[in-house]
Amino acid sequence: MMAGLRERKKEETRRRISEVALRLFDERGYDAVTVNEVAEAAGVAKVTLFNYFPSKDCLVLDAVKDDTAAIVAGRAEGQPPLAALRAHYRGMARPGAGEVDVEALFTRIRVISSSPALLAGVHQTNMAQRHELAAALTEAGAGRAAALLAGQITAAITTLQESFFHRLSTGVPLEEAGRLLGEEVELAFDLLEHGFSSIEGDES
Repeated sequence: MMAGLRERKKEETRRRISEVALRLFDERGYDAVTVNEVAEAAGVAKVTLFNYFPSKDCLVLDAVKDDTAAIVAGRAEGQPPLAALRAHYRGMARPGAGEVDVEALFTRIRVISSSPALLAGVHQTNMAQRHELAAALTEAGAGRAAALLAGQITAAITTLQESFFHRLSTGVPLEEAGRLLGEEVELAFDLLEHGFSSIEGDES
């Protein structure tokens, strides 16, 4: 019970630091705000902040990471990698699976978009995650196809996320955007599993 309370308090502290950092970065610009200022505004010591976020860019970029390699590595025995990934993203798109703070999401996108350093960080994060996914797929028996498959999966997931963000930014209600995301998750993984032939004839 104490361990659960401790974990909850740690998560609350982490969330508070992240929220304060995003607000300051959005108000004044990422480069203009120091880590010391974030720590002071969040009411924590600088060393505490670094315990949660090892570098300044982590304050923004940690939330955009999606560990596909861990999903593949941790899948149930006998479950194909694509099936594990489909189940994960299907669960994320399911209504009520998790509350999306749309305003915080837009703030994060705004902060990243206005900072060349953060945009480069997103690119590096995505590239590292793709290589890690390729390694996990190799372990799963994908052989020479692992790197290509990792690239296709990463591109599909990025496209799903971009479509979801775009709908929200153009005023589509969260519930409707989530429903469409759920449909597109299924379509994306159908394409990954079976290729273009899986949708031929659907338009007729």
